[in-house]
Amino acid sequence: MSIWTRISDALAALAKGEGLSAVFDRLKTPPERSVGFTIAVIALGAKMAKADGQVTRNEVAAFREVFTIPRAEEENAARVFNLARQDVAGFDQYAAKIAGMFGAGDPVLVDLMEGLFHIAVADGDYHPHEDAFLREVARIFGVGDRCFRSILARHVPEAPPDPYDTLGVAHDAPMEEVRAAFRQAVRDCHPDRLLARGLPEEALRLAEQRLVAVNRAWEEIRAKEAA
Repeated sequence: MSIWTRISDALAALAKGEGLSAVFDRLKTPPERSVGFTIAVIALGAKMAKADGQVTRNEVAAFREVFTIPRAEEENAARVFNLARQDVAGFDQYAAKIAGMFGAGDPVLVDLMEGLFHIAVADGDYHPHEDAFLREVARIFGVGDRCFRSILARHVPEAPPDPYDTLGVAHDAPMEEVRAAFRQAVRDCHPDRLLARGLPEEALRLAEQRLVAVNRAWEEIRAKEAA
């Protein structure tokens, strides 16, 4: 059964008049969590589209870079998007439901933030309303400032990357701690780890850009220490 069929089943289970946010209460364990992750990206992406006032073709294309949507399943994806846009519940309620599904600070929520950033900058502009939206979602998710800055730097050219933020260590951390953080970050980007976190296979490419940044950060810090 494809993830899109499972999404269709999850939507069909909603009671008449029930908001999309209710679906997250029923998708708390693997493999259902992969369905929840996909719905979350679509739903929060829809709420974020309202934040800057428009949905561009580039944003739609960006979503397709994360998830492969078969033509026969486009209607299901569109239904999730439209339900989220029409739902009177605010994005903060969605974010709180999702945080409750995975647990505040869960690595899956960092993966979800990566997907939202990817969509936000797809039109070539990082709108102030999108920034406010993403910062509030990160706060609700329990994603710390250092992690947020590292994601921001990966996606927004105007935000210079800090290698220490990327590895999640302080600037005065000893090299042993930096090396351990680097190795942990590499392990966290491994496809098996991502699948174990409940991500659908299509979402694995979210980690590719992060892994490049992790390797670059390690090389930069190591070169600095060797100088």
